[in-house]
Parts: sequence; structure tokens; C-alpha cells
Amino acid sequence: MPVYDPSTIPDERRIVTQRVIPYVPDQVFQAFCDPEVLANWWGPKGFTNTFTEFDFREGGLWQFTMHSPDGKDYPNESRFLRIAKPSLIIFDHLCAPIFQANLSFHEAPEGCQVHWQMIFEDEKTCTNVAKFAKDANEQNLDRLVAALRARQ
Repeated sequence: MPVYDPSTIPDERRIVTQRVIPYVPDQVFQAFCDPEVLANWWGPKGFTNTFTEFDFREGGLWQFTMHSPDGKDYPNESRFLRIAKPSLIIFDHLCAPIFQANLSFHEAPEGCQVHWQMIFEDEKTCTNVAKFAKDANEQNLDRLVAALRARQ
């Protein structure tokens, strides 16, 4: 998948999650690039993670399994495409559902504006994933804030 310019992608192929959180972009970026920290907050409420590979560089592979509260396992594989500290992380999610994640972090008066876009190749996949991902992404950001608070 090429690196998409989100501004050129129709809304029907994107899930967008935005929030200002009370931390600076560098702190937010660090919570994404440290695998021990990331494993503790990535995913919806109640999920845990087992990382098997986390090569945080452009072209690097990220393999992990998300464990749901009801005991189901969800294997994941992604490849990092672009990393620009402390403002940008783009990766392709290589297993179903296939999408590209574009995460940007910018200074805001109250901390950091997190802008998270999931870009899909087709509208049908986006619509199906949006049924659960919108709430899951909000829970993910709740967990990010809690992880950053715990590091203070």
C-alpha cells in the first residue's frame, strides 16, 4: 500500500479519531515508540497484548497478539512506513482488516492534538470496521492518557 495523503482520501474510506490530551507531543510519541509502554495501553479497554516483534523504524515490523477480556486472541502484523519524531507515525496493518494508520501529534494550548486516521482501500471494509473501531479508538486514547499519567 502506498503512503496515502489523508486529505485526498474520501471520508467513506477513513475513520478519524481526534483528541487533545494534556501531554506534549514528545511524551505522546514516546508512549507509541516504547514497546513496554505501548503493550500496556494499546487496544480497547480490558485488552492485553503480547508483542513478538517491535522494530520501530521505517520498514520495521510490528507483530503482536491482542488478548480480549473474553479470552479471544487477535494476531496483528504491521509495517512502519514513516516515522518523524515527535509528530508522525504511519504504518500499514497487514492482516485483515487491512488499513493504513496515520497518527500525528501536534502542540495544542492544552497539550497535544492527537489526530488518528485509519485509511482503507474500500468503503465496505471501512464501514464494517467503523462499527467497532470508533469506540475502540476512543478507549485506546483513554488508555494512552492513563499510561502517560502513570509515568509522571
